[in-house]
Amino acid sequence: MSRIRRASAWTAAVALGAWSLTGAATPASAAGATGTTAGTSLNHVRTVIGADTGAAASLTGKGVGVALIDTGVAPVSGLPAAQIVNGPDLSLESQSSDLRYLDTYGHGTHMAGIIVGNDTATGTKGLAPGVKLTSIKVGTATGAVDVSQVIAAVDWVVEHRDDDPANPIRVINLSYGSGGAPKTWKDPLGFAVEKAWEAGIVVVAAAGNDGNAAGTLANPASDDWILTVGATDTRGTASTADDQLTTFTNLGNGGKQINVLAPGVSILSLRDPGSYIDTVFPTARTGSTLFRGSGTSQATAVTSAAVALLLQAKPSATPDQIKDWIVKGSTRVPNGTAANLGLQEINVNGALARSGTVLPQVWTKSLGTGTLDSSRGDSRLMMDSSPLTGQRSVWGPFNPVTWAPRSKLGTSWAGGEWMGFRLTGDGWAGTSWAGRTWASATWANTAPWTAKASWSDPAWTGRRWTGRSWTAGTWSSRAWSSDDWASASWN
Repeated sequence: MSRIRRASAWTAAVALGAWSLTGAATPASAAGATGTTAGTSLNHVRTVIGADTGAAASLTGKGVGVALIDTGVAPVSGLPAAQIVNGPDLSLESQSSDLRYLDTYGHGTHMAGIIVGNDTATGTKGLAPGVKLTSIKVGTATGAVDVSQVIAAVDWVVEHRDDDPANPIRVINLSYGSGGAPKTWKDPLGFAVEKAWEAGIVVVAAAGNDGNAAGTLANPASDDWILTVGATDTRGTASTADDQLTTFTNLGNGGKQINVLAPGVSILSLRDPGSYIDTVFPTARTGSTLFRGSGTSQATAVTSAAVALLLQAKPSATPDQIKDWIVKGSTRVPNGTAANLGLQEINVNGALARSGTVLPQVWTKSLGTGTLDSSRGDSRLMMDSSPLTGQRSVWGPFNPVTWAPRSKLGTSWAGGEWMGFRLTGDGWAGTSWAGRTWASATWANTAPWTAKASWSDPAWTGRRWTGRSWTAGTWSSRAWSSDDWASASWN
């Protein structure tokens, strides 16, 4: 496969990422992950988080829906089609029929494998294999995605959480983090995830991978209401006694601190053959079906799976109760920075054993009326050096004063239109490899912030998923890319 050409590129040039996948790609030494050659198996993770014994051992997440807002999922053999739902593709690749819904980057497939995978070739099984996973694709093969796409995705999940009554969506996995540090009482992204929380959905977000000295958590992990996850290194043992906080995990200097920790070093999950990370980081492959990844992304997916297990056991629980039980049922990490800060690692049996009154959270709520740029930080989607800035979504003008009340009422989407922009079809009439798929639609041809931008040029020209890998074609000369989705490591 030819390399990315950046001469005429959609870019998201970032500190942490306009949206940075918090489990991406730099050498392990730079990220501070020790890793192992063999990797950390999901069976090992299951033991570390107390999910393979006692009351937790019989739980699978059955009857619980998890929404994965990420880079899509690929039809690898380890992802059972019956457990996968393709929601709308809101990515810049949605306009190519060969790329729509599919994970050209490899990150979303890795997260999905942690949660719901079933790789019979190696016996690798996700931590919540009974979950119904809804994939909402927002990211491309090279990382381009704007905060407005993620906000639209969260809104869609809230409005469609009960479309499958047997598997209502109760969890959102956000292994993403913005570099923005907005005023929390005005942040549009914070508003969106808080509305999801109020609707009964546990939002699990990655702390970010800029390091312990970052000074701030990624957004929306910085929002007080939701469940924020950092990563531990289990050091290859089943005991938590030698676990330690990874040096790549973000810590804040003030305000919110990480709620819980979960394993996040060299996690073995599903490989997406021929995807961006599979091509750029071939040494992370383990056998023909697995791939090693380190980051708070992986820790977030582990925690989302644990939340799904808890919700199966306690289906009437509120998000506030789930958060309280997960945090207070966790296991102390007795070493280093984690011990000094009182950080603890999730324990499913510990959470299941919690009882008694849980007081509702009383944090200040966001009004949602702040600027998109405050949510973006220094992260901007760009086309030929022309940045997407101001109160504009990918699709056109964005007025938060108009959007916020509609988001609160669950009316920002009307069929396939979000805030008046046609983004998708109007219902579950799409086709893909998954068990169920939301219909697609053609976007307006020109992006609103530059006359040069056309949706008709996909990130990959001629690339298709055929059988078990991406085949044919070359990188397009106009690639949607990010120079810094490298916020952790594939190792």
